[in-house]
Amino acid sequence: MRLSADERRETVLRAAVAEFATGGYHGTPTGAIARRAGVSQPYLFRLYPTKRALFQAAAVRSFEQTAAVYGHAAGQLRGTEALEAMARARDGLLRTGEHLPLMRLQAVAAAASLDDRSFAAVVRRAWCDLWDLVHTCTGATPDEVTAFFAHEALATTTAALTPH
Repeated sequence: MRLSADERRETVLRAAVAEFATGGYHGTPTGAIARRAGVSQPYLFRLYPTKRALFQAAAVRSFEQTAAVYGHAAGQLRGTEALEAMARARDGLLRTGEHLPLMRLQAVAAAASLDDRSFAAVVRRAWCDLWDLVHTCTGATPDEVTAFFAHEALATTTAALTPH
């Protein structure tokens, strides 16, 4: 069965999240993404005109999917119960090797190191949207949300540094 362009774009984006999560922007060749997605490198560049555009799309996707996971985990819960449910969901992502937390870590690192203000602005907006979602879904105080994300940063960094 032949995939539509939208389905291939989605396949490439999932492959990009996985590859960039472990290799970062500079350490990930687009050929590796194309191989993982099962497309040619020229086709990859028809879908995403530059490596930077693909990295940005992968970064945004990782924040959006994390927001969906956190929103689902919280459900109708509020306060500490909602934060704890989100933390369990995050820990589950890290335990199962899901690439979303590491991709977000790579996006933040790239935003700080790449000389690209527009990319940094996109990551900053995605980060703020995720923070707002956790704050709104839980009703937690800003200090509680900050503590949630501080723990998340530590857990994600630990996962990134742990041999597989």
